[in-house]
Amino acid sequence: MLDVYEYTNKGGRDYNEDSVGSVIGENNSGIFVVADGLGGHSRGELASACVVETLCGQWKGFGESPDETLRELITAANSKVLELQKENNAIIKSTVAVLALDKGVPVWGNSGDSRVYFIRDNEMAAYTEDHSVAFKKFKGGEITRDMLGTDEDQSRLLRTLGSEDRFMPDIRFDPGLSVLPGDAFFLCSDGAWEFIKDEEIVIDYLKSENARHWAELMMVRIIDRVKGDNDNISLMTVCVTE
Repeated sequence: MLDVYEYTNKGGRDYNEDSVGSVIGENNSGIFVVADGLGGHSRGELASACVVETLCGQWKGFGESPDETLRELITAANSKVLELQKENNAIIKSTVAVLALDKGVPVWGNSGDSRVYFIRDNEMAAYTEDHSVAFKKFKGGEITRDMLGTDEDQSRLLRTLGSEDRFMPDIRFDPGLSVLPGDAFFLCSDGAWEFIKDEEIVIDYLKSENARHWAELMMVRIIDRVKGDNDNISLMTVCVTE
């Protein structure tokens, strides 16, 4: 079974331009989405909400190729955001972090700097890589991973939905991987991950009783560290139970 908790608030901003959403089915199936809108003055909310609505609304399980199914869904969401740009005569975009499960087979991916983390055997087994200039600097050894959230180039994104040719997500799919009881996923926007370390995510998971408790433990850390002008905060915890 899947135990899921989702949370979002505006943080220190005037508007909440993040959106979260999920569809939970039977037999460890469902889709889980965190999107961070870009555009300012609440316009980003249009983009992020569009991304969540498209992915959740069009989710019908995997076809013959799970990774291609997710890639096609994200492509459809990108097309919807491009339509929004024309309707509003404005450049509005969104990041996305998405996990899809069909009968226990997981596929996840991201575009931009919203993230998906995967925990197995009580340790961080995998996480997505940000599409940002700051992450490029980290990969090149210029900064440490813990410095990503405060780097001057953290908000300079290289991929987002709402782009004609720079939206394609990185997709993680292992044909031999199926979720097991004790596995867990954490999805979040940059407004959450910039205030919490990878090892703290695992520590709080090990201390938690369920998906909501895990999220609340992490939020205690985040709220203690934020400043008054912090970004919107959005996260989703997904725990595989017996």
